[in-house]
Amino acid sequence: MIQRMRSKSHILIFHIMMLLYIFFISTGSVFGIGERSIIIGADSGWGLVEKQQNVIEASMIRPNPVFVLSSQISTIARNDDYLDAYLSFDEGSSGPITDKIGNYDVIVSPQLSTVNVPWSRAGPGAALFNSRPDSNLSAELLVLKPQSGALFYQGSFIRDFSIEFWLYPHKLETGEQVLYWHSSRMNIHGGFEQQRIQANVDRNRLIWSFDNFFISPGGESSRAISIAGPLLLNRTWSHHLIRFDADTGLLEYLVDGRIEAVAYTTTSGRESGEVFTPQIGEDPRLVLGGRFTGMLDEFRIHRVSLETSHLTRYPSQGGRLETQPIDLGRTNSQIRRIEAFGGRTEIPRSSNFNGNLRNEYAGNRLLRFSDHSEINLYIRTSNHRYLWDNIPWIPISSGIALPDTLSGRFVQIAADFYPSGDGETSPYLSEIRLLFHSAEPPNPPSLLTAVAKDGAVELSWRPSHSRNLAGYMLFYGTAKGEYFGDNGTQKSPIDVGNQTSFRIEGLRNGTLYYFAVAGYEMANEPGEFSREVGARPLKIAQ
Repeated sequence: MIQRMRSKSHILIFHIMMLLYIFFISTGSVFGIGERSIIIGADSGWGLVEKQQNVIEASMIRPNPVFVLSSQISTIARNDDYLDAYLSFDEGSSGPITDKIGNYDVIVSPQLSTVNVPWSRAGPGAALFNSRPDSNLSAELLVLKPQSGALFYQGSFIRDFSIEFWLYPHKLETGEQVLYWHSSRMNIHGGFEQQRIQANVDRNRLIWSFDNFFISPGGESSRAISIAGPLLLNRTWSHHLIRFDADTGLLEYLVDGRIEAVAYTTTSGRESGEVFTPQIGEDPRLVLGGRFTGMLDEFRIHRVSLETSHLTRYPSQGGRLETQPIDLGRTNSQIRRIEAFGGRTEIPRSSNFNGNLRNEYAGNRLLRFSDHSEINLYIRTSNHRYLWDNIPWIPISSGIALPDTLSGRFVQIAADFYPSGDGETSPYLSEIRLLFHSAEPPNPPSLLTAVAKDGAVELSWRPSHSRNLAGYMLFYGTAKGEYFGDNGTQKSPIDVGNQTSFRIEGLRNGTLYYFAVAGYEMANEPGEFSREVGARPLKIAQ
């Protein structure tokens, strides 16, 4: 009998514990009852991000958009005063591909595709070509037609120039054509001859050929020049730069910043003799990716012989995002911890722009990686939505409990992004969780009493026992629960400060008034109302 009672007792205790566990799960965590959270990123989106510098959203790294570093290349290009043409391919689905300088009309076939971060080399987009190299004619997926004032406009006499772009070949088949420029020029005999610049693939190399492009000063002859680059790798970004110096006639081909081939457009073919320079004929057209499978990004034409190009993907100074002030609802809410989820991403040499992205997901921990890419977090708090300039940012670690002194109604979070040591890898941020305890509102004052007087009411109450109490608000009106009273000098609610009694004058005798009092931490955040009391002012007979 005793054993049976013990068994029933154990079962009862078990059921009580299960009910308590279910209650804790439904109202808060088992170890942090009352803890609340705000999620930024993930399924909630990044709408709370207010400022961003050198960081952009990317949609192909995790199931939801993440923040990664933005390439420095496009930023620097926009500040180049010598740019003649600039195609960033960052428009994507937002609009047509255009020349950012405005010197060239860009004609785009509907068959041309674009890709997004992280497959682009710079900025949020790159052009994706898928053409047949065995086609007799170029499939003109992307054509640039120069307008008046452009460097390659018909009739132009060009001195220095540079052409550069990033290339990501997918097949590198012989016969593929990355670039094709052509024009028709009248020679001294009155006949027309075709001018061409071609960048064609031959046995895994890019061969540049210039036919009838470099013309003698008198226009009577031209130089045909061909230069070849190094062996290229499939599915790897490489930077290509052709530059020409009209003073010396030096034509150079650089790949990834290294000089791979040189030629002179002089009568001697060396650094001496008369220099042949470009002269543009009629109806010039530039076709990109006509017979090419792969990606092309950051195509630029310069009016100078370019000394250097910025080749690293990400800026060494990194990037930053800041949230707007996030309202936690109550003054002096306690910030418990910040949890940041993310990782790092890169396109390995064996990648394919249809997949196989190397994505190192770190989850919620210190977002610092062996290649020295990292994300650092900061926070600042205030009880006021504005006037943040004098509030310092405090560095914090993801998932680590924050000090009790870190409290406020409004919170801002910042994240600094830094690339790898070689500038090729970016960390990414996929989610931020802000965990906090919302400050409890002041307890309502108790034992509120109202004593009617001639044209007035005297009120008193017991104080509220709240740690952060700053004062009391007195509410009154002529209907239950509707406190819209206004006696001409005192409009409901009345801030009575820290006193626990108050006399309202200027009331109408014979009118029944209703009163309630609430404590506050800030004047615009009253807590729970006290019980309601009523009183009718009357003139008392002498």
